[in-house]
Formats: sequence, structure tokens, C-alpha cells
Amino acid sequence: MDTQLPPELDGAVTEIRQAMSFCERRAINRSDVIKKIFGAFLTREHVLLAARTGVGKSLLANQIFAMFEGPRIFRMQASKEQQPDTYFGGLDLEELKRGRIIHNTEGSLIESELGFIDEIFDANDYTLRALLTTLNERRLVRGIQDVPAQIHTVIGAANYIRVTEVTEAVLDRFLYKAVIEPDREPFYMYRISQQFVLHRGGIAIPERKIAWKTLTKLSTVIRGHDPEHTVRVPAEVMFFANLVLRHYETLLRRARKQRAQEGGGGQPDFYISPRTQAKTLDALRAVAVMNRRMEVRLEDVGKMPILLCTAGVREEREIFQRAHESLRNHYLASDAFEQLHNLLELQDVLDRVQDDPSLLAQPIAELASAVVKRTLVTWAKEKLGLGETSAEHNRRLLTEYLESITPLTDEIRLLRARLLDEVHQIFNPDDHWK
Repeated sequence: MDTQLPPELDGAVTEIRQAMSFCERRAINRSDVIKKIFGAFLTREHVLLAARTGVGKSLLANQIFAMFEGPRIFRMQASKEQQPDTYFGGLDLEELKRGRIIHNTEGSLIESELGFIDEIFDANDYTLRALLTTLNERRLVRGIQDVPAQIHTVIGAANYIRVTEVTEAVLDRFLYKAVIEPDREPFYMYRISQQFVLHRGGIAIPERKIAWKTLTKLSTVIRGHDPEHTVRVPAEVMFFANLVLRHYETLLRRARKQRAQEGGGGQPDFYISPRTQAKTLDALRAVAVMNRRMEVRLEDVGKMPILLCTAGVREEREIFQRAHESLRNHYLASDAFEQLHNLLELQDVLDRVQDDPSLLAQPIAELASAVVKRTLVTWAKEKLGLGETSAEHNRRLLTEYLESITPLTDEIRLLRARLLDEVHQIFNPDDHWK
């Protein structure tokens, strides 16, 4: 299978990589943060920058915005006095007299592709709650008004994190996060001073900007919405990525709980939402595409910190590396990836049988890929014989084949148990009502 990028996508990747390098030359020692922001752009997600005053959050956002030609940009500094119409547009007074809430969205966040909200946690909870649907669903839903929003990515900036039930929900909308600390190393201070003098504290103007449609094309491919191009994620890579995510969540929660018990402060709880878990696949596809591939590889799982870890928080990256390396070494040393691949291929066969019950009477091995088919056929010849083709024969074949497997890891043991349950449900559908 050809995994190389088509020429039109390859050219787009080159433009994005050049833009990132340009931004890195202007924003000194901010490579991880710039990668976060471009990752958010490529996956059509939002990014939160947390830093003390004067570190250059606005400058960095404006520099990256300046790399693109065409998007409408909404900028706002949040405050407690603001109401939702600050972001959605003023209310139509004639409609309001009739008791109908209708916003005039022209020039608002709703009609902008990019947004920058400074001091976002200065906004009151009422306004933040109103923004939740717009940030996540890309819609304005207020009163009887329900219209699509053009938002691609919003960059939020904050000097502090205000923790309430509402702000926790807002934080979950900003999947990419970075903490920016002031640079105190003499070399970086010198380089920052150089750039300040060169650009008089403003942005650097690129010789050539990227057409907005170039980014949106890449983003559409990466998010799996392009009918012509598909970035493949092998089943075993997807499964392994979720194992690493779960292990990372467990280790980080344990470390924070221990620190809290020892009086070190901080939040002991750590939670990766199902939303973030699902969007990890987009991040993996983005990594593959930016490395000029149309297929995600096992090595890409190690790049998941672009989404899962807060840039600038060393503890998170170190614990992720520990979680990833321990699982990867274990699976490689035990050849568990081959076993995992075969079981997940079998899962695909079961899915097709559930979609089309008429397949129950066909030779089940014929539905599998070449590798799994050979394994099933060889095993069946030795154990069951191949003269018979019936639903009962297929049930026996699948059940006894799965039971013959000795799982190499605890996760594979659980996967095998789930597959045995599915086989029973497929061939005994009436048991659902018992």
C-alpha cells in the first residue's frame, strides 16, 4: 500500500512546515508551543496559552495568524462585565421587542475563522457557558437562533486559571494547552532582544502567506472528512494508542495524588475526557501527514504529547514517556503486536457478520485478511476439518480458535474475552432477551 502523500498535499505540508520554522525564528524558544498551535490548526481544535503578563502570548498568536491569507480574525479581551453579545454580535432590537433573542452576527466570532480571546477567565461564567456550544459544536444556539459558526480555531490566553464547574468545561474545549514561562537563560534573552530590535516588538512579515484553503484542505484530510484522501490508522496502532493514553492517565493521577498527600499542593485529580481520547486519532493523523505519510505508524504514538501533555509542564511529558516506553518495550519483547493484530482483524470479521447475518453460513475464514485467513484455515484443518460450512461450524471455529490463544498481555486477555462474548451474541441472538 502506497503511504506517500499525494503531490498537492505534500506541497501544503511543505508550506506549513516553512511557516512553523518562520514563527520559531520570531518567537525564540517557543518551538513546543508553536507546534501545539499548528497542531490545533491542523485538527480544527482550540488552544489555551497560560502565562504571566508580558510573556508574549498575543504576539505569538498574531504572528501565527499573520502566516495565513484569507481568514477572518476576531480579537477580544475578556472582562467580567461582558455579555454573550460581545462575542456573538449585538441583539436585534426589533426582534427583542417581540421577545426573540436574535444576534446580528456580522463581524462577530460566529463569522470568523480564527479567534483570539485574551484573559479568557476574566469572562463571567454566564458568558463562558454561552461560548461552550459555539466552541465545540461550531454553532450559535441562543433562544430561537440556531446558525452554524465559521470558527476553525480559537486561541485563548490567560494569566491564571479560574476553576469552576463552567471553566472546567471550557478547558475541555481547549484540547491543546501550553504554559509559557519567561526565559531567563542569557542566550535566549539575547536572541529575544535581537528579535525585538529587528521587528520593533511587532510581528515578522512573511514574504509569502499560506492560502487559507490550503490549511483547510489539510485539516479536512486529517480529520477524515475528505472523500478523496484517507489517512489510515491500523487497528493495532489505534488500540495501542488507547492503552498508552490510559496508562499515562493512571500514572499522572497517581503522581499528583502522592504529591498532594506529601503537602506539595496542586490538583490530585487528572482526567482525560472521552472527547480528548477521540480527538487523539486526529492528532496522530496530523503527525503522520506532517511527516509526509498517509498512514499512522506505531512510532507516531510516541508523539501524542502534542495533544495530551501541556507544553511547558515537564512532569506530564516525562510521565507520558515512561508510560509509552514501558508498554512499547513490553509489547515488542513479547511479540504481542502480532497477536493484537490478528485479534483485531478478527474483530473486523465479526463486525461485518453483525452487519450482514447472511455471512454466518459462509466460510468464516474467507472474510478475513490474508494473514488471519491463513491462520484460521491452518488451525481449522488441524482441529475441526474443513469439509463442513455452516453457522454452527463457524461458531465452533471462532470459539475454539479464540480459546486456544494464550494471551501475551493482560489487555490482550481482556480483548480475547470480549471477542468470545461477541461470538456468543452473534450466534445466539435470542440470549439478549433472556
